[in-house]
Amino acid sequence: MTSAWQANALDLENELNWFNNFLLQRATYGQTNQSVSIDFLIDNIPPMMPLNSHFGLLCNQLAEKTSLLYQGTDFVLHHLAERMTLVLALSPHIRPQALDIFFHQNQFNRDFTEFGGLKGSVHKGFLPTGETLMYILAGSNLELRFAFVQVFKQTHLFHEKSILSIEEITNNEPDLSGKIIISKEYLQLLTTGEPYQPQYSQTFPAQKITTSLEWNDLVLDYHTYTEVTEFRAWIKHYKTLMKDKKLGKEVTGFRGLFYGESGTGKTLTTKLLGKELNMDIYRIDLSKIVSKYIGETEKNLHTIFEMAKFRDWILFFDEGDALFGKRSETKSSNDRYANQETAYLLQKIEEHPGVLILATNIRANLDKAFLRRFQAEVYFGIPNEQSRLTLWKKAFEGWELEPKIDLQEIAKKYVVSGAAIKNIQLFCVVMAMERQDNIILYDDFIEGLRKQLWKEGKTI
Repeated sequence: MTSAWQANALDLENELNWFNNFLLQRATYGQTNQSVSIDFLIDNIPPMMPLNSHFGLLCNQLAEKTSLLYQGTDFVLHHLAERMTLVLALSPHIRPQALDIFFHQNQFNRDFTEFGGLKGSVHKGFLPTGETLMYILAGSNLELRFAFVQVFKQTHLFHEKSILSIEEITNNEPDLSGKIIISKEYLQLLTTGEPYQPQYSQTFPAQKITTSLEWNDLVLDYHTYTEVTEFRAWIKHYKTLMKDKKLGKEVTGFRGLFYGESGTGKTLTTKLLGKELNMDIYRIDLSKIVSKYIGETEKNLHTIFEMAKFRDWILFFDEGDALFGKRSETKSSNDRYANQETAYLLQKIEEHPGVLILATNIRANLDKAFLRRFQAEVYFGIPNEQSRLTLWKKAFEGWELEPKIDLQEIAKKYVVSGAAIKNIQLFCVVMAMERQDNIILYDDFIEGLRKQLWKEGKTI
């Protein structure tokens, strides 16, 4: 059986062979013709792509969408431009020497302007730009140039799915002077066949979170469990709603709120939703997002939302009061900038086409404008007596309890959260391990309970 990377390699090899032949034909053609003709392009169309690789699937997706916009010769030309753009973006990463043909100088001992291209600070090869693409496919033919620039528009699949882009140029220099950049996600997918998972960093302050637990490990009262079931239904079907001709105009992604005291299951429920629905969960590090410097918070948020925009992720803002808090009356410039950040965040979460979950201890701390935008809310309260008893029994499953430990009495007398019970369990287990024993002692249990209650400002 052919692996994903082997299938990609086979199809990319065929694509690169077509690319090399095209460049050789273009070099010969360019000696006598500055303006590329439609006939020349049609004589050098790319090969048909099979559906046995990620690269082949992407090429066919591009062709399907383009066929909805263009027919006949126009379709052939525009799909050719898409394939050429894609192979140009990939070449520096998989076969940089294929672009060495552009390392030529004219009679004035300077680089050919029409070739475009840049040199990296480390990479010694040729880095193609938008101008490189236009030289290959249009030359001095303005009609073709204006047609093929569509591959860099926001309405194109390249942009819609964050496949590739052209580097943004400042200082009023020509837009097509920017490098053609393939996204890290698609570079990895089209080569190794593995989905890209960004690593936590200063530029991406979000961490993927998972769980080895299952739904039966989560203990919720009936009302909360019912609300979670409804919440899960929203996530499962929001994409279908977005595609509906009528309802789709009112639905842009899904935004949900979990609120309630710490340790009551908000984070675990989020992890279980992601696990069941096969969606990666990224917990946003608000300490890295919120900045005292003007504009930095918006910049950090933009990075997160742009990366998540077309990925099947759940963005999880844990303890998000600092970011989603109430706007204050404008009395100083600090208040004004803080309110601007809130307004910017409102805009981003409203535009975000994916799933966003906010967890907070106190719902009343949130700005009402955010609350209006949540399609579903779930309250996580401290577990009731019956739920606490279930949690205690699950915690010490497989361990022998000293007879004096009456879990039913403990559940009735002490109102604690599931996280608190977990902490007590771990303390007792560590003490048993230290004794090289499988028995949970009453004294250890009471000491663990006392420590936990003390942290919460309570006493036994």
